[in-house]
Amino acid sequence: MLFDWEQNKFRNFTALVLGVLLVALSINWAFDPAGMVTGGVTGIGIAIKHLSGKYLPFEIPLGATNIALNIPLLLAAYKMLGKKFLGRTLLATALLSAFLFLIPSISIFEQDLLLASVFGGVIGGAGMGLVLATMSTTGGTDVLCMLIHEKKKHLSVPQLLNLVDGGIVAAGIFVFGINKALYAIISVYIVSKVSDGIMEGMKFAKMAYIISDSYQKIAEEILALDRGVTGLYAKGMYSNADKKVLFCVVSKKEMVRVLDITKKQDPNAFVIISDVREVMGEGFIRLDEEREKKS
Repeated sequence: MLFDWEQNKFRNFTALVLGVLLVALSINWAFDPAGMVTGGVTGIGIAIKHLSGKYLPFEIPLGATNIALNIPLLLAAYKMLGKKFLGRTLLATALLSAFLFLIPSISIFEQDLLLASVFGGVIGGAGMGLVLATMSTTGGTDVLCMLIHEKKKHLSVPQLLNLVDGGIVAAGIFVFGINKALYAIISVYIVSKVSDGIMEGMKFAKMAYIISDSYQKIAEEILALDRGVTGLYAKGMYSNADKKVLFCVVSKKEMVRVLDITKKQDPNAFVIISDVREVMGEGFIRLDEEREKKS
């Protein structure tokens, strides 16, 4: 579900704004009211807001903390990673800070920690998935880990994120207690799964191996679906006979049609179906688009 900014800037800008809005809603309507430190700069902000309200005559807003902690990170990123990296990250960070200021912090789950962790995770994960799909980040620990990676190449960015965000969640134990920290871990897991699902949702497919004596007719009907099919030469080790194995990758919906075709042509065909996590090439995501995304 990765978006190409050059093809449709309005759509991508809309996706980025909507994604950041959902992230802000999850923070101000679920995590902050429930006292769940879910990692990242906003997690630090939730802890600072609570402690400032306890020991100072005022609470430090999450938006202010987000700006204050991100400014030095973004300046360092500009120096080390260059202008190209900053563009959309700067926009997403500014939008998140603005939304955190504008959206009131209210507990829509009435202190039900399980509901807050689950639905906060779903809302935040959906938002983060949209942000990542536009090849952007909301700054914070993402930027910090990229900067550390520049100095410590043997540590990957995901490894560093796990360490940094895990440390922030663990620190939340000393502010809100272990009970809320455990619920925060549930939220972090859900955010990760939902955002991954949105990021990868358009790239999932099904792969089938079909072994049948009617391979020619089956192949012709699959080709009529405007999908490719490849014949692989094989040998049956029991019969010692030469076989033709059909190999094809199609969408989940198209796999139903492939099975109908196979059943019609040969009810005794041997079929193996498995999930495919990512597909690149004709009919799916172009290989050059995937290369541009990772560059």
